[in-house]
Amino acid sequence: MNGYRELASELQRRIDSGEIPVGGTLPKITDLMETYGLARQTVRDAIKVLEDDGLVVAVRKRGTVVRHRTPVRIPLSRYRIVMAPGGTKGPWETATAAQGLDGYMKLIKVDVVQADDDIARLLGLQAGDDLIRRLRQAIIRPDDVVQVQSAWYPRALAEAAGIATTSKIEGGVYGALTAAGHPPSTASERVQARIPTDEERAQLRIGGRVSVITVERVTRDQAGRPLEVLRVVGPSDRLDFTYDDLPLMEA
Repeated sequence: MNGYRELASELQRRIDSGEIPVGGTLPKITDLMETYGLARQTVRDAIKVLEDDGLVVAVRKRGTVVRHRTPVRIPLSRYRIVMAPGGTKGPWETATAAQGLDGYMKLIKVDVVQADDDIARLLGLQAGDDLIRRLRQAIIRPDDVVQVQSAWYPRALAEAAGIATTSKIEGGVYGALTAAGHPPSTASERVQARIPTDEERAQLRIGGRVSVITVERVTRDQAGRPLEVLRVVGPSDRLDFTYDDLPLMEA
């Protein structure tokens, strides 16, 4: 073996075979140098190939860890299931539980912000109006971040529904809105793919050649009033959005 690409292929073979399992760490650089008789920079270049392809990620105090790559199926039906107030699972927890995965939402921040022109337009408000913003991460335990979410709500609505709090919203936001007399009725989604920012790469632990899927959803009540703007970013190799049984003709 005399090149970094050969070493990258060998390490990928060991990962794909399960010899180095998901969540496990690659051997130390010095060990790889000794095992394969290669220079330090050659080993570093091989690991960089694996990082760029999304096979491994550098984790502080752990080393180079084999990344989870199992896609998470996210069906549209997850919303219908959580509409009734009093439930204990939100949409993400519902979707992951259906696959035997232990998913949960981690609340990062809740704050009051002023609507910029774009969010104001989507919510039918004026720029500068007060909003409640909720920043969250969709995680599979123990620490596999699969989505980064930002959501905005008219302040008065959020306070009335009890979602302007840093406490966990049992059953999810849709259940809370329904309980407050504002049941979500329709949702419009825009799905795109792009190159991630450096901050997104760090949050999602992905390499340079892994693109992200972005989802922008506007949820409205029966009168067409916007209730929520949600923006989601996640690795393209981890998210499987499924839209089943959509009507192709108007009733």
